[in-house]
Amino acid sequence: MKQRRKFLSRPLTTVGAAAAIALASTLAAAVPAIAASIINDWSTVQVPPPPKLEPVTINPKTTALLVLDIVKQLCNEKAPRCLATVPQVAKLLQEARANHMLVVYTLFLGPDQIGDVLPDVKPTGSEPVLRAVPDKFIGTDLEKILKAHHITTVIPVGTVANGAILYTASHAAQLGFNVVLPVDGMSSQSTYAEQYVAWNMANAPVIPLHVKLTAVDQMKF
Repeated sequence: MKQRRKFLSRPLTTVGAAAAIALASTLAAAVPAIAASIINDWSTVQVPPPPKLEPVTINPKTTALLVLDIVKQLCNEKAPRCLATVPQVAKLLQEARANHMLVVYTLFLGPDQIGDVLPDVKPTGSEPVLRAVPDKFIGTDLEKILKAHHITTVIPVGTVANGAILYTASHAAQLGFNVVLPVDGMSSQSTYAEQYVAWNMANAPVIPLHVKLTAVDQMKF
């Protein structure tokens, strides 16, 4: 026992110290470095290439146009990107009605009324109007309405892109609906928000299997 204690108390030789350092270095190299958070890496993020827009042929009998939250509270001179989409949405709305498509409107939760929808894209009075949180399937009969009309494809347009568009389109895709998303029919208060929504819809897990990004002028009925 005394000999063992004497051995354990001996200082490391130069060779032994070198071996210990080498072993420690090997073990350290085997453990991956802890990655910085996205906040730390924010300035290094490279903008990905834009997703490709596809021409789309619409079947009016199985497609619904969802006009999301284009109301004066969200779409006004303080939100010029929303106002810029109104002519394209109005054009799409006209074509949808001419082809007897189902059109569904939504309002965000709050004091707004149906009369707050911008005049160029206002409902006719016979089209369903739902009041909901950003995901328009939550707390509403939207899924029930779509299935009652044998809808398999939805076209969400409106504002905001990183709210109603993102969550409603994603939910629709996860329910198995096809989603045709005209990028010139959605808006937000920043180009970055519109960009990441377009990228997410084209790259998120599962969602892209049911999504086609397009533009209003690339849609045919």
